[in-house]
Amino acid sequence: MQANSFENSPSVSINKIRIFDVQILNMQNSPKRFTITAALPYTNGPVHIGHLAGVYVPADIYSRFQRMQGNDVAFVCGSDEHGVPITIKAKKEGITPQQVVDKYHAIIKHSFQDFGITFDNYSRTTAKIHHDTASEFFKKLYEDGKFIEQTTEQFYDLEANQFLADRFIVGTCPKCGFEESYGDQCESCGTSHNATDLINPKSSITGNTPSLKETKHWFLPLDQYEPWLKDWIVKGHKKDWKTNVYGQCKSWIDDGLRPRAVTRDLDWGIPVPIKDADGKVLYVWFDAPIGYISATKEWAEKEGKNWEPYWKDKNTKLLHFIGKDNIVFHCIIFPSMLKAEGSYIVPNNVPANEFLNLEGNKISTSKNWAVWLHEYLVDFPNQQDVLRYVLTANAPETKDNDFTWSDFQARNNNELVAIFGNFINRVVVLTNKYYNGSVPKPADLSGVDIKTLSELKAYPKVIESSLERYRFREAQAEFMNVARLGNKYLADEEPWKKVKTDEERTKTIMYISLQIAAALAVLSEPFLPFTSTKLKNMLCFSELDSESTWNDISNKDVLIPPAHQIGKGELLFSKIEDVQVQQQLDKLEATKKENKVMNSSPIPQKDTIQFDDFTKLDMRVGTILEAEKMAKTKKLLLLKVDTGIDVRTIVSGIAESFTPEEVIGKKVTVLVNLAPRTLRGVESQGMILMTETPDGKLVFLNPDKEDLINGATIS
Repeated sequence: MQANSFENSPSVSINKIRIFDVQILNMQNSPKRFTITAALPYTNGPVHIGHLAGVYVPADIYSRFQRMQGNDVAFVCGSDEHGVPITIKAKKEGITPQQVVDKYHAIIKHSFQDFGITFDNYSRTTAKIHHDTASEFFKKLYEDGKFIEQTTEQFYDLEANQFLADRFIVGTCPKCGFEESYGDQCESCGTSHNATDLINPKSSITGNTPSLKETKHWFLPLDQYEPWLKDWIVKGHKKDWKTNVYGQCKSWIDDGLRPRAVTRDLDWGIPVPIKDADGKVLYVWFDAPIGYISATKEWAEKEGKNWEPYWKDKNTKLLHFIGKDNIVFHCIIFPSMLKAEGSYIVPNNVPANEFLNLEGNKISTSKNWAVWLHEYLVDFPNQQDVLRYVLTANAPETKDNDFTWSDFQARNNNELVAIFGNFINRVVVLTNKYYNGSVPKPADLSGVDIKTLSELKAYPKVIESSLERYRFREAQAEFMNVARLGNKYLADEEPWKKVKTDEERTKTIMYISLQIAAALAVLSEPFLPFTSTKLKNMLCFSELDSESTWNDISNKDVLIPPAHQIGKGELLFSKIEDVQVQQQLDKLEATKKENKVMNSSPIPQKDTIQFDDFTKLDMRVGTILEAEKMAKTKKLLLLKVDTGIDVRTIVSGIAESFTPEEVIGKKVTVLVNLAPRTLRGVESQGMILMTETPDGKLVFLNPDKEDLINGATIS
């Protein structure tokens, strides 16, 4: 092998290469540690793919990457377990709020673990350490005079006998006219407002018009922090925050901020820790972000560390991974709380994503229109990385995006299987076939070899540059380009042909290919952690003198040395079959039908008739004796029915709901005095009474008792 071959190689040319943006790197200022938070999932339901794509997968990719750089990382999260929706769900299910949150906390936590999200600590806001932390935080601000105490009129639902949270008041937005605006914010135009600003407000609990009732609460005067927020965000982060985040923050600030209540009237939550506050708890929006701090405290106690540098040292980089619906809380309200307290740092960045839709429709927890993580893990065992890959490839980073099962299948089969998996399989199989699994010693490198290895060395910096700018789609695409580099190299060099004519050249080709495979084992870890582990085991990384690191790919000439023994090949990915996709589509179609049932309204009542009109109808119990399909029709069955009066022929349009065999012997209700009607040349002498299910299937209006005699009248 030529000495210093990499150093003497020509400059690398990679499409759209972004080798370390100097400005960006300088901006990072080499922080001593990273505190990375992921939005607290609300425990009134499980986690779905929208949550994963928007928050948890990008946060995990970034955390894994920073750990691979040798950085000190605290990646924390936890269940958000307070608030009105929890109490409502508890009432509906006839259980306590604690039972509700215990159920979903367990589902969420185990789903994250099985999916490979590497939280350093996953806590919960019902934990004592959180109650203590949030109470202390409130008392500090209270004692420092940071709150405004006000007695105000708030909406009250007389039927429900409770004050209404802003999110449980729906009305017409005073700015854009959207008729389903919430009491705190319009999801159509994004404007913040008070519940009392709504036109025609309604309680979403009972549907009643709420009344106003006086109550005393404490408010955080956000308007006092406007100058600081303008300086910190509008001026300070114009260039480095995502445009969707910066734009929403600027809009809020430009519209003018108002005091916001930090307490509320409720019996579920953290009690307000001062006198004369009976029946009041900390508002969930106030206590939930403090959950990041309490989760860090809990982790630090377990690890024997001091938690404070992770939240109070200016050399710490604080990052919040969230969805766009939480931008205002993490960029304006929570930083204002931290600023008011006085000893905390504020976030360096808040890389919020937009929303992920499902098969063209907005994901909805209430409508069950979602792909739930815990169900996916059952339906697609050992395929966590496939979902991670697809969600990252479709990540809604700058705009809402759509998840479809057909795209899921295509990306797995055409990219993971056909590109990444294919390259690794060929390299491992050929190495075992030609050299019994021993890495061959290369001969002198050709120009193609040098160029290929040079490109390989450049990729870590390319990927790193994208990750440091929170462009996870871009970063993953560049990672996959490494697999494409390997495939192209193999396709061009054709070792399966050269082995017959040039043994030394074949050894070199396979050596180079194994270096690319080793690089992929390392570079895949942030994106495809289960695959990374599988590939490292296949390449027997544990037998190496030292396992390659991220920076080794750029800095070392040899990642996997000659004579190193690799293992037998196994498929990294398996094809997703059409039947698997159809099962998921069928599940969604069933959800559509269920929603249709839930949301369907009865057909309006027909014109009023007199009792004498009803008595003209002669309805009898009958039994179907014979049935056959009418020729050349799809809908009609020809029936012989014993009405007790006689046996008559009735033509009925039920063939799409029943086979002839299914209806023979059925007790039915027959309108016997309906005037005969000729259908397809057959005289139908009556009508069998039916109704229709929401999915369009017909059902008989059967007599309740089987022992009723034919001819019994119905009145």
